[in-house]
Amino acid sequence: MGHREHEEIAKEKFRSVKVSVITISDTRTESEDVSGRIIIEMLQRSGHRIFRYIICKDEVHEIRRAVLEVLRGSDVIITNGGTGISSRDVTLEAIKPLFDKEIEGFGELFRALSYEEIGPSAMLSRAIAGVIDSKLVFCLPGSQNAVRLAMEKLVLPIIPHALYEVRKHETI
Repeated sequence: MGHREHEEIAKEKFRSVKVSVITISDTRTESEDVSGRIIIEMLQRSGHRIFRYIICKDEVHEIRRAVLEVLRGSDVIITNGGTGISSRDVTLEAIKPLFDKEIEGFGELFRALSYEEIGPSAMLSRAIAGVIDSKLVFCLPGSQNAVRLAMEKLVLPIIPHALYEVRKHETI
């Protein structure tokens, strides 16, 4: 079976999945979380269902707790925030050790696309993606433009195919 046939099967099987959105911020409240709302709106417009929405502090133990809390009921987890290089940005330190597999191409493509928009500052992003317990996890920057770019160009188009690939050998 070729790539295109896999994609068609994946689109049918994973047309609507359960997604949790975690905003990582020391300062944002739900009313101020524009990036979180953008993610949720884009997911819903694409036919996906929101399982949970959480705002947590940029602390390793808080981030891990939030991810593990939503893991069982989610097919996909999308975080936003905490992916920069400041001392308070610890999303990667919290989540990367939980990965069964890292999807290196996500960060590479995100930075390449970002470079086209913002230039060399794109290299400061540590956006990553991976798999935990057959669930997709995308860690996005917190800026609204970065969220829109990642969701539109990378996350939404790949969810069905990536879930298909992650789960195609599982037996229930």
